[in-house]
Amino acid sequence: MATILNINSSVRTTGSLSRQLTAEFIAKWQAAHPGDVIVERDLAAQPVPHLDERTLGAFFTPAEQRNAEQAFAVKLSDRLVDEVAAADVIVIGAPMYNFSVPSGLKAYIDQIARAGRTFKYTETGPVGLLTGKKVYIVTASGGVYSEGPGAGFDFLATYLRAVLGFLGLTDITFIRAEGVALGEQAVAETLAKSRSAIDELAAA
Repeated sequence: MATILNINSSVRTTGSLSRQLTAEFIAKWQAAHPGDVIVERDLAAQPVPHLDERTLGAFFTPAEQRNAEQAFAVKLSDRLVDEVAAADVIVIGAPMYNFSVPSGLKAYIDQIARAGRTFKYTETGPVGLLTGKKVYIVTASGGVYSEGPGAGFDFLATYLRAVLGFLGLTDITFIRAEGVALGEQAVAETLAKSRSAIDELAAA
C-alpha cells in the first residue's frame, strides 16, 4: 500500500484544467491501486504562508534551543515536511502563471525546503533527502512552452525540476495541457493528449 500526496495550487476552484486533470489522475490511480491512501493538500483552500523573518530564524535554530514563539512558527513547516516525507508518490497540479508557478506553490516549497530535514550540506555539496519517490506534475498553460519559441519562457518546469531535484525528487514526469488559449480545437487536442498520458501513467 502506497501513500499518494495530491497537491493542487491553482487559485481557481472552478474551471481549472490543472485541478480537473489531477482529479482524473487520482481517480485513475485509485482504480488501478485501490489499496493506496490519498492525502489531499489544497494550497488555495488552505494557503501556506510565505516565509517571514521569524519562521526563517526558527528553521536555523536547533529544535532544543527554540523558544515558544519559534516552536510555533515552525510547526506548520514540520507538518508539511512530515507529509511529503511520508508520501511514496506526489501529484502536483501546477498551472503556469506568468511563466512560472503560482505564488502559493512557491510558498509551499519554501516551507518544505529545510536544511537538515529535506536536504543536507556535505563536504561535496548539498544532498537531497526526499529520495525514492515518484513525482507527477500536471500543468496547464495558455501558450505552448514545451517547445518552439515559447520554450525560453518556461520557468515553471525548469524551476520545479531544479528545486525538487535539489530536495532529492529527481523522478519527475510532466503532464502538460498547453495552448489552452489557442481555441477550442487546441484545447480538445491537448486534453486528449493529457488524458492519454494519465491513462498510461496512472495504471503503471
